[in-house]
Amino acid sequence: MRIFDPHIHMTSRTTDDYERMAAAGVRAVVEPAFWLGQPRTSAATFVDYFDSLIGWEPFRAGQFGVRHHATVALNPKEANDPRCHPVLDLLPRYLDKDGVVAVGEIGYDSMTPAEDAAFAAQLALAVGHDLPALVHTPHRDKARGVERSLAVVTESGIDPGRVLVDHLNEVTVKLVRDTGCWLGFSIYPDTKMTPGRMVELLKTYGTERMLVNSAADWGRSDPLLTRATGEALLLAGFTDDDVDRVLWRNPVEFYGQSGRLDLGDLDAPAATFAGNSILRGGE
Repeated sequence: MRIFDPHIHMTSRTTDDYERMAAAGVRAVVEPAFWLGQPRTSAATFVDYFDSLIGWEPFRAGQFGVRHHATVALNPKEANDPRCHPVLDLLPRYLDKDGVVAVGEIGYDSMTPAEDAAFAAQLALAVGHDLPALVHTPHRDKARGVERSLAVVTESGIDPGRVLVDHLNEVTVKLVRDTGCWLGFSIYPDTKMTPGRMVELLKTYGTERMLVNSAADWGRSDPLLTRATGEALLLAGFTDDDVDRVLWRNPVEFYGQSGRLDLGDLDAPAATFAGNSILRGGE
């Protein structure tokens, strides 16, 4: 089983996590820029953070055979902090970097006017830099947040096939399914989705444009829940090809639209890697 986790915050994880992920079959990840857990003191702190996402973190991942890419943005929560607004002027510098495969996370947290402005501005940056966009949907009042997000996406003029709407669930999947956008689901211990619920959604809606991620971060989370979801799918009667599509080919197709996805010899059937000592436990 080969796994591409399309949304995981490895900055807040340990090297032990990388080792466990590689053993479970995780070969590639995308790390979106996000809130670090406390208010920033200035926009200048984003420079160090973005530099780490495109420099140190890919190196750290590479030591365990995991290919690391990033998305950069002013995230929705920090869009409400005036001290962070100047980061919008810094983003073009990073959106030209090879390891950056999308603009994200962008979207809504509390659906404020400040979030409206940041969301629209960053969708315009995605269009201008010919990059996909990763859209975060709010944890509160999610259905209204998804509807509002889709309206802003439509207004922006971006091709919906270049938009991934993330953190969906049983209530919101129907809102996105027929828009042409890609659908993201976060498998998380206490909130969001579980492997069992994800299995039921895939039974209902199929595997097309469906992505599964762990969204693992500094909270209680588990970077191996992508693997657990794959195993649950197999137990439920899905084929190896179905699982490979959801856990590998779909994220490759979506982020591949950036023209910057560098997988090299990773983009090959799992059997090719059966003798790799790092990945042996994930086959």
